[in-house]
Amino acid sequence: MLKIDTDLWRWYHNVSECHYHIQITIKYRKAVLEPHVIETILETLKGFKERFAIHIYKIGFDDNHVHILCQFLPTHSGGDVIGTIKKLTARPCLRIPSVKEQLWGGSFWTDGYYIGTVSNRGTKETILKYIEKQGRKPDDVQLKLFDLE
Repeated sequence: MLKIDTDLWRWYHNVSECHYHIQITIKYRKAVLEPHVIETILETLKGFKERFAIHIYKIGFDDNHVHILCQFLPTHSGGDVIGTIKKLTARPCLRIPSVKEQLWGGSFWTDGYYIGTVSNRGTKETILKYIEKQGRKPDDVQLKLFDLE
């Protein structure tokens, strides 16, 4: 029972609105993202929402890295989602002769990545203020806040 036709995704008893900025880099920072390689990646990523419940909103290409804005259920880790994206896009790209010539080791992407959350609800500071005000009446002096550090 997955409903993913809006920004608020509903999955059984859960509701989520988790957006992520992902950046992945080509192995050895090789500048192989030519138009035919970009087309191959875009074609591979079509249908990810229906197949994997990973909605890719935007993709930006530079010569040697890719930025992705996406949404997926919090039941999956960011690393797992990035692994799926890397695995499924690397195979067809490595079949392109010009790419295979530059990336002889059999890997298309580096091992590393960047992932950051993106929120429609505000910045970290906005959320901190929201949490601090929970359960308080305007005349309360004593807060019941706990740091877990």
